[in-house]
Formats: sequence, C-alpha cells, structure tokens
Amino acid sequence: MGAEDSKAIIQLTDADLFVGRTPSGHTLLLDTDHDRNSAPTPMEMLLVALGSCTGVDVVSILKKKRQAVSAYRVEVRGERRDEHPRSYKRMEVHHIVTGRNISEQSVAQAIQLSEEKYCSVAATFRPTAEIVSSFEIIEG
Repeated sequence: MGAEDSKAIIQLTDADLFVGRTPSGHTLLLDTDHDRNSAPTPMEMLLVALGSCTGVDVVSILKKKRQAVSAYRVEVRGERRDEHPRSYKRMEVHHIVTGRNISEQSVAQAIQLSEEKYCSVAATFRPTAEIVSSFEIIEG
C-alpha cells in the first residue's frame, strides 16, 4: 500500500465541524463543539477504533476455536490526562461474550492474542496509554 492509498482527508465545513474521508472513501462527521454535539469527537473515535479493532480479532479467534458465540459486545472507557495534550493515559476494554458453553480460557487467549499480536490500534496506543482488558461470559 503506497502513501497515497493510506491518506485521509479532513475538511472544515463549519466552526469546529469537520468532514473526514477515509482512505477507502467513507465519509464521517467529526465535531469538537461540545454544546452542539452533532457528531463524535476525534477522541471518541479513538475509543471506537480500539474497540472495533480488538473486537474483530476476538470474534475471529473465538470462531476459529469453535466457540458458540451468539452475541458479542465490547465497551471501551478512556481516562485522559489533565494537562495538554489531553491524550488517553488509560483505556479499559471490557469484552462481553454471550453463548453456550463458552470457554473462559478461550476468551482469555483470544483477548491476549488481540492485545499482543493482532490489534494494530492497541499497538499504536500502548507506548503512551495503559490498556487494561477484562471480560465476562453470559450463558445464552
């Protein structure tokens, strides 16, 4: 993939309202006006990026382990620094796996593989933010 293939374009459309176009051509709004609150902020998108990156990994690994997952959700909380730049210093990732006879060991291994090997978003955050993962299994 060349440099041009990985270029995002973000354009101001209104005061503190931006339209972003991803390298794959998808568009999304980003808003930093907290009173207007018409779209996610860039920092909120980082939480979504981490959750979706690890979620894709965990679900894929659990399928390969033949776990009968009927539902999956990941919740990501971020704690930001008080001083500028107000980057995330800690991120809590909580995986909720629903299914029949789901193995705790399989879920723990899937999360570990995502964190340590596959999730490029986590790898990007890890030098400056602590990432703490947990999980729960719901029978059903």
